[in-house]
Amino acid sequence: MSKSTFTLLSICLSFQLFAQPQLKFTDSKKNFGFVKKGEQVKILYPFTNTGNQPLIISDAKVECSCTKVIFPKEPVQAGKYGTIEVLFDTTPTYDRQDRMVEVISNDPKSPHKLRYKGVVLK
Repeated sequence: MSKSTFTLLSICLSFQLFAQPQLKFTDSKKNFGFVKKGEQVKILYPFTNTGNQPLIISDAKVECSCTKVIFPKEPVQAGKYGTIEVLFDTTPTYDRQDRMVEVISNDPKSPHKLRYKGVVLK
């Protein structure tokens, strides 16, 4: 391999290391307070793609079927904002709740964890 080919390869690899999306949440922990059993709790998690490449959220993993996650299906461009919506159905639960959602994306630090907690009253 010639010196110029090696230099060009090094530059390309360096660019790839710095060209990436970055998922940054405003607040990844939420407390919904006290709610009555049977209520649907809606929790919003605003985020920004602080990277320099489009962010693609591909999946969200939840702990139970009482939680649904709505996330952008289209790529979020660099510097742009989005929101992940978590819907928590309190019908099958009661008492203190402390739950996690894992957000899977093309951010090299994926998965990102979102946490919500509160109390469901009978």
